[in-house]
Amino acid sequence: MFIFVTFTFASKLLKPRTRIPQRSLPLNLDCNLTSTRSKSQSTSIPKKQDRVRDHGYDNYMEVEKKTRKVLKFQSLILSQPNQTLPVSRLENLARRLGLGFKQHEAGAFLLKFPHVFEIYEHPVQRILYCRLTRKAIRQIELEKEALNAQIPDAVSRLRKLLMMSNTGRLRLEHVRIARTEFGLPDDFEYSVILKYPQFFRLFDAKDTRNKYIEIVERDPKLAVCAIEKLREREYREKGLDAEDIRFSFLVNFPPGFKISKYYRIAVWKWQRLPYWSPYEDISGYDLRSLEAQKRMEKRAVATIHELLSLTVEKKITLERIAHFRMAMNLPNKLKDFLLQHQGIFYISTRGNYGKLHTVFLREAYRKGELVEPNGLHLARRKLAELVLLSPRKAKVDPELVSFRRDREEEFEHARRDYVENSFGGFGVEGNVEQDGIGEVDSNSDVSSDVESHYTDEDDDFDETMDAKVDAHCNQ
Repeated sequence: MFIFVTFTFASKLLKPRTRIPQRSLPLNLDCNLTSTRSKSQSTSIPKKQDRVRDHGYDNYMEVEKKTRKVLKFQSLILSQPNQTLPVSRLENLARRLGLGFKQHEAGAFLLKFPHVFEIYEHPVQRILYCRLTRKAIRQIELEKEALNAQIPDAVSRLRKLLMMSNTGRLRLEHVRIARTEFGLPDDFEYSVILKYPQFFRLFDAKDTRNKYIEIVERDPKLAVCAIEKLREREYREKGLDAEDIRFSFLVNFPPGFKISKYYRIAVWKWQRLPYWSPYEDISGYDLRSLEAQKRMEKRAVATIHELLSLTVEKKITLERIAHFRMAMNLPNKLKDFLLQHQGIFYISTRGNYGKLHTVFLREAYRKGELVEPNGLHLARRKLAELVLLSPRKAKVDPELVSFRRDREEEFEHARRDYVENSFGGFGVEGNVEQDGIGEVDSNSDVSSDVESHYTDEDDDFDETMDAKVDAHCNQ
């Protein structure tokens, strides 16, 4: 009897204080537990992935961040009739165009790159002027020569770009925005589209009144993706199994990317999943089944892969890819979609204060450099070389060194001399203010000779277009 009472008392102590019966578990909690268990064993690629940084691409964009500003200042200087500009007027124009410079900062920025910009004192007016150096002018000439030399390749790239569209047409404005990435000249509407009427047709839409580019005839020889050529080369050189690489992509994950066993299996199954080519017409297919949706998702990866392969430097901003989203059946949430495939693409937020997302094709780069550079890319990289050159190796007037330290006194002295030399013979020295001269000098021809020639190479979108693109990318 004593043993039985002791056993019963001990069993009560070992029991938990609160016990929930099995039938009291809510139904939705039971379903959540089941879904979590099945999700951990699933072989599908996770929809949401954290972006893992790759410093090789980010360092590349840090250099391009400097070259973008340099290109904007080059455009301002080259837009002038004699390709020279007073430094004081340059600062006013930089603030008006929203380049992010405060007072007297534009001149100090030019002094950081003496191999690109040259600041000198005007012999008559005795004020500071700026112009491009001979090295910078030579780099611009080399880029123009390389751009004109690859016009036939640019024609082929534009034809392939139109063939990837559902209707065989694209908006002229969308192509114009991305003309630099695809190696098209600024006047490509005349030098490419209208010059080759056997390939392209330009027309106005009746409903939207927008100009469109349409391909005249599809060429089956051009309907070969870059990834297909890469698979064939891998098969011939390495002798891999044809069944394994028939629909596969070259995957190279960034350093620090965690790959679990289930993720590795999911990628292996995804690599063997068949899909339709970006150049194939899918209007007659039934896309309602689950298998068709999986093929369409992989087709979107192939489309973005081919889009990046058509660019000169194998990179383009995510916002410009979004312009082709409707025409090429790309998903709405482009950023999340690309983060699923970080072994194929890399998204960098460097280079423009996080406002733009640059998408790189990982297989085309190695240690931050293009594996197969072309002439146009090499000509553009020469500007980056001039930007990265040490200012100590440049021949700068020693008097201009004090310009960075005491730039306010330098500008006031230059303006005072300009007033005395320009208006001394008219007897109006006391009636003309220094600030007034600055306003006259900066506002004389701002809208006529600069804004009409100035074209932004980076943020070349309308405000309404930016809002729509951001809404698509950040949904």
